[in-house]
Amino acid sequence: MTDLVMLLTVFVLAIFVGFEVITKVPPTLHTPLMSGSNAISGITIIGALVLAGAIGEPKLSKILATVAVAFAAINVVGGFLVTHRMLEMFQKKK
Repeated sequence: MTDLVMLLTVFVLAIFVGFEVITKVPPTLHTPLMSGSNAISGITIIGALVLAGAIGEPKLSKILATVAVAFAAINVVGGFLVTHRMLEMFQKKK
């Protein structure tokens, strides 16, 4: 029980710290950070695909791995769309 309380405490603190860090990012750094987030989500997709294809894993692991692949893919596609849109803002108009 104490392990669960400790893990939940760390999780809640990580949410607050992450929110504070993200809200302090200036708009000029948004595009490079989004590219970094895409790279991390790409690593998540690879790990989840390995787990989803593993033989002998419990059914719950395969379901969670499939969900992780879906969410990470959404994050990668959304990140590239946002990055592309922001880079278009810096191009000269024709």
